[in-house]
Amino acid sequence: MEQNLEREAIKAASEEISDQFKTLINHTDLDQLNHLQHLILGRLQDGNAVLAHFNDYSEQCFGDVSSDFSRNTRLLKSMKTDLDYIFQKLRSMKTKIMATYPDAFPDSSTETILDQRLDLEQPQ
Repeated sequence: MEQNLEREAIKAASEEISDQFKTLINHTDLDQLNHLQHLILGRLQDGNAVLAHFNDYSEQCFGDVSSDFSRNTRLLKSMKTDLDYIFQKLRSMKTKIMATYPDAFPDSSTETILDQRLDLEQPQ
C-alpha cells in the first residue's frame, strides 16, 4: 500500500514537472525549428542525389576512358622499347665507325657538349 502511494506521488511529481517544462517551451519556436530541420533535410537529400548522379557519371566516364588509357600505355611502352633498341643500335654503329674512322667524330671532350640527350639505357 505504501509503495502504491509512493508511486502515485512520483507520478504526480513527474506530471507537474512535465507541465512546468511545457510552459517553458514556445510552440511556435518548436514549429519553426521543425520546419527548418525539414528544409535542411530536403537540401541535404538534394545534395546527396546530385553527388550520387555525379559519381555514376564519373564511373561511366572512367569506364569509357580506362580502356583507351591502358591501350595508350601499352603503346607508349612499346614505343619506348623500340626507341631503346634504335639508340642501342646507333651507339654500336657509332662505336664501330669510331673504331674504323677515328676522325669521323669530334674528340670526346666536345662530344658531351654536342650530344646532350639522355641515355635511355640507364634507369632513372
